[in-house]
Amino acid sequence: MIAAAGVAAAALICLDPGHGTPPAIGRQTEPIGPGSHVLKVKDGGGAHGEAAVALAIAKRTRALLLARGFRVAMTRTGPTIDLPDGDGNIARARFCNRRHAALMVRIHADGSSDRSLHGASTLVPAWHRGWTDDIYGRSLLAGRAVQKAVVAATGALDRGIVRRSDLTGFNWANVPAVLVETGFLSNPNDSRLLHTPSYRQRVARGLANGVSAFVGLPR
Repeated sequence: MIAAAGVAAAALICLDPGHGTPPAIGRQTEPIGPGSHVLKVKDGGGAHGEAAVALAIAKRTRALLLARGFRVAMTRTGPTIDLPDGDGNIARARFCNRRHAALMVRIHADGSSDRSLHGASTLVPAWHRGWTDDIYGRSLLAGRAVQKAVVAATGALDRGIVRRSDLTGFNWANVPAVLVETGFLSNPNDSRLLHTPSYRQRVARGLANGVSAFVGLPR
């Protein structure tokens, strides 16, 4: 379902292409959630080549969303992240919070020591009182819409919805948030596809369709 123009015009979508921070950031930490003493690295670097793949898909998704009348903000538009609140996942979440985004879409690609693993999944916040209880329901709805649309657009193996309690970018978010693992860069076939413009466009179309479906859902 494509959102009506009036709905789209009122909605700002925050796109967060994963990683892209300087290598030193991986050795710096930040609290996993507000008030938590548990620390996690700001950016572990991701799978090999993930930052570039995520950015390329995000730019294509932005173009499609803008064409549909959405407003779009991106946490980074180049190879590195440079936000007022810093360079970690707290800063990314705050960037989207400050803009009262209708949805934060975090774009990633997976990696595994098992090179046979392939397909797409969508991560959503696990319910946690004081951290994600205010965004859990809407994030789950968004995750289901986005996962369905990405699988339909790409034909990727549907790895389903995964609830995560350990992602800083979710735990600091005050707006609905999802993280899409668009494929496995450790899998030869997925990696080949994710490095082709045509497949990146299909992923972007799926993301845009999922966003449109979510924003059009009754609140």
